[in-house]
Amino acid sequence: MQQTVQSSAMKKALVQRYWLTARGFWSGDARARAWLLTIGLTVLVLTQIGVQYRLNIWTRDVFNAVELKDPEALLRQALLLLPLTVLTVGLAVIAVYGRMTMQRTWRRWLTEHLIGRWVDHGRYYQLNLIKGDHQVPEGRIADDARTATDPPVDFAVSIFHAVVTAITFIGVLWYVGGDLTVTLPASQWVIPGYLVVAAVIYSAIVTTAMFLIARRFSVVAEATNQAEAEFRYALTRVRENGESIALLGGEPEEREGLRGWLANVIEMSRRYCHQHMRSTVVSNSNWLLAPAIPIFLCMPKFLAGAMTLGEVTQAAAAFVAVQSSFNWLVDNFPRISDWQASVRRVGSLLASLDHLMALEKPGVLGAIVRAEQEGTTLRLHNLTVTLDDGTVVINDADVAIGPREKVLLVGESGTGKSTLVRAIAGLWPWGGGEILVRKGARLFFMPQRPYIPLGTLRRVATYPLPASSVDDASLHDLMHATGIGYLVARLDDLEPWDQVLSGGEKQRIAFVRLFLHQPHIVIMDEATSSLDPASQAVLMGMVTERLADVAVLSISHRPELEAFHDRRLSFEHRPGGSRLVSDVVLVPPPRRRPRFRLRFLRGGWS
Repeated sequence: MQQTVQSSAMKKALVQRYWLTARGFWSGDARARAWLLTIGLTVLVLTQIGVQYRLNIWTRDVFNAVELKDPEALLRQALLLLPLTVLTVGLAVIAVYGRMTMQRTWRRWLTEHLIGRWVDHGRYYQLNLIKGDHQVPEGRIADDARTATDPPVDFAVSIFHAVVTAITFIGVLWYVGGDLTVTLPASQWVIPGYLVVAAVIYSAIVTTAMFLIARRFSVVAEATNQAEAEFRYALTRVRENGESIALLGGEPEEREGLRGWLANVIEMSRRYCHQHMRSTVVSNSNWLLAPAIPIFLCMPKFLAGAMTLGEVTQAAAAFVAVQSSFNWLVDNFPRISDWQASVRRVGSLLASLDHLMALEKPGVLGAIVRAEQEGTTLRLHNLTVTLDDGTVVINDADVAIGPREKVLLVGESGTGKSTLVRAIAGLWPWGGGEILVRKGARLFFMPQRPYIPLGTLRRVATYPLPASSVDDASLHDLMHATGIGYLVARLDDLEPWDQVLSGGEKQRIAFVRLFLHQPHIVIMDEATSSLDPASQAVLMGMVTERLADVAVLSISHRPELEAFHDRRLSFEHRPGGSRLVSDVVLVPPPRRRPRFRLRFLRGGWS
């Protein structure tokens, strides 16, 4: 029981967290358009109900004319039908435009907000490092944000329409139906507004039945959405890692894994189907019974001559309108469940992003402090790097790197070298101590696997600079100098470059980017691991020559890189976290350029 209460409280908190952000559409920079659309839809609904009320009167007049066999009255009503139809259809079309315009405008605002928070400060990466219900965030931003914004607009419009309709046609029922006198052997009972009472009782029965039958709809819908998202993610992973899978011959294992994900989707779909079947029992029964009940209720008065045929049909139409308004939940229960599931998924993503943003605030306990300083280019002061659960990875590192210094960081696997790079980049907030960077200094990071964006090769080579900001001559010279001049002719080709380029070509492109950016600090994490020794020597020699005033911190297992560095820092495993055990000045001084001439051919350096 306690676990159920906690789960319910958590779901409620996630919905509240979603609305805390989503309502910003009406108070943020888009508020003028948001309120214009809101007011416009409100006026439109009121106008539609006015026309609906006029059609209800038209129904009464038509059947009264039929009962009286009055051809002139029938002709007048026939002529009136055309303008009423045109007005009804026109308002419906305008309502569709207004409603869908608000939906896409709100979705765009919310999606841009989510993307901004997700992308800023590398949080898209940090989400992979923390625990929480935020799996497949791209699905929550693309799919769940749409599902979380589209239905509320429909719900708000339809609820407002239902309330005003109920108020309007309750008046019609009360006026047309009047009182019903029930004669018993010993007494008489007068039921005032008996059609209204009947509509309320009937709607309460149907709504209660729907709630009891489909109360698990929300849970099943959420599980179905999660299963679908996980299956899409698994398929994407196969596509992104196609080369490795093919080289290892992993197709049978991947096929078996995808079958497992698919089986989960199918099982969730089966449960979702059963929930729909249960709700269909109630909704279809309601659809069949609702129009018939008021006719039978009006028959005693009609047969007694107290109601005309027109009043019977008017009361029947009003009864259906009222019970439809009261049974709004019955008609929308499945969609509400889908919406709640998506809202909670977006809310959980926002909650995880809130946690990461809290760590970025100065002075937060358990977070690394990043600041600027004068003088030293990069300083790690009493730096401790931990996991998000507090486990220490690197303990009490204290290092200063000055301008022009080239420092090599070494240590066996698992000592936290790459984690240290992420901390310097601001991607890893957990720990303590300070990371101090010279004021105004630009950092440039070169990971082992350079990121290859979508687009032309020109965009790939200049990323993250805009391709238009780099002139052709500079780009061509750098590509030739780094050994990929043969790709110059394909700069404007649109290809899946992440799959086309080899590992070595990607790392050479990273050097092109480095020389284009001209930073003050370069952090290299196994940035030459895919290059042969000769190519590595040429490119590192270019770094020494072209970026002589730049501070470099390199992580590598290759001892030959010592020739291009001034100092070597060594980390070793220790109880309570890896520690810096030596800071050695490399002697003899690093050889700035290779003593042999290299010539690059398509197959490599020779």
